[in-house]
Amino acid sequence: MKYMALIYTDPATMNPPGSPDFGKMMDGYKNANETYRRDGVYVAGDALQAATTATTVRIRNGKTETMDGPFAETKEQLAGFYILDCANLDDAVRYAALIPGAAHGAVEIRPIMVFDR
Repeated sequence: MKYMALIYTDPATMNPPGSPDFGKMMDGYKNANETYRRDGVYVAGDALQAATTATTVRIRNGKTETMDGPFAETKEQLAGFYILDCANLDDAVRYAALIPGAAHGAVEIRPIMVFDR
């Protein structure tokens, strides 16, 4: 089953690029990526630009409306994601625990919906 691991972080607590802590964090992501690929569970994953770059799209009364920035005002914002192909939720949790963002933010794991074709 495929799971999406949504990585949420508070931008105010992020380590700035170039700092020693940023390097350690990136090493953690490198290790996670290597483990996912070695174990054959990696499907996709990437970091996202800041929530301030987001555009929210809605259709209201047949018209497309857009709004700059994220829809929700929260401290923790979606910063990245992985899609992992795991045997079960326990495995997905074990792999999500390798994501460095889990140590200072949160990682939400959700099964990807499969529709009959």
